[in-house]
Amino acid sequence: MGLRRVSATTIGVVLLFFIIVAEGATPKAYVPKPKTVSCKNKYYPDCIHQKHTCPTDCPYTCEVDCVTCSPVCNCNKPGAVCQDPRFIGGDGITFYFHGKKDRDFCIVTDPNLHINAHFIGKRNPTMKRDFTWVQSLGILFDHHQLFIGAKNTPTWNDADDRLHLAFNGHPVFLAEGEGARWEPAGAPGVSITRTGDANAVVIAVEGNFRIKARVVPITEEESRVHNYGITGEDCFAHLDLSFKFESLSGEVNGVLGQTYGRKYESRVKMGVAMPVLGGDKQFFSSGIFLTDCGVSRFTGRNEGESTDDQNNIIEYASLECASGIHGRGVVCKR
Repeated sequence: MGLRRVSATTIGVVLLFFIIVAEGATPKAYVPKPKTVSCKNKYYPDCIHQKHTCPTDCPYTCEVDCVTCSPVCNCNKPGAVCQDPRFIGGDGITFYFHGKKDRDFCIVTDPNLHINAHFIGKRNPTMKRDFTWVQSLGILFDHHQLFIGAKNTPTWNDADDRLHLAFNGHPVFLAEGEGARWEPAGAPGVSITRTGDANAVVIAVEGNFRIKARVVPITEEESRVHNYGITGEDCFAHLDLSFKFESLSGEVNGVLGQTYGRKYESRVKMGVAMPVLGGDKQFFSSGIFLTDCGVSRFTGRNEGESTDDQNNIIEYASLECASGIHGRGVVCKR
């Protein structure tokens, strides 16, 4: 049998493998490089298109602050609701509000803005509480209702869009690709814009609020570090959120909203590793679009609106909407 000629490169690779095994080392798992981002606002010509590497705190989900021309983590700014879930109030103080899985809680309530969050979660038998994450939002303003949620996702793929969107009970389908934009014909000033090719949008209502939302999974590493016990059957896709408000009253309330209130004094115990805010009962809502939480401020009526307008608001507020587990649509019922 003839001998095959073997290249020097092949011999080198084989020798390296045996050296690794002999020394008891194991090849390191592939770790993707941090994301590179840039400013895209034409009104900042000195910064636009400059490339920046995401910070270590958010290596794959940062964006550029065009004013300072530097990369920032949305989850580290006032108005953020991320992770398990970690809130950063309007006063800049960080706290956790765990709520309960499969329940809805009012996170912002004001005369013309009400936002409920639906929590998903997993029970740890060694703890007295659920691990929870925000899976969807039900937003009421004027005489409109808006829904955004993360689809149930067994296995995560960054390229697969896992967003559910609906406006006034009708599904919203965004075109693919970063920058794709949707605006309803009957509601000027309302827009939903993709900030990535998939799973990231900005929802804006002119003169009222702006929400940056991204669908993210619980990774195996996160599950291991925090002892979540997440398996391959469900990656618990949820929303990381960043809120900016433009017209809140001094009486605003809700888990996050209260921190913007005129008389708010933080009840969070400072100096502990994980400051937790309670109040499950006063913030509990009986539906994603219901405004029956104990601290509700919502009327949905601006000055000068007619009684008919108010009836429309109540009609929309009485709808109960939920995302299908596997489908793209959103089902609403009275």
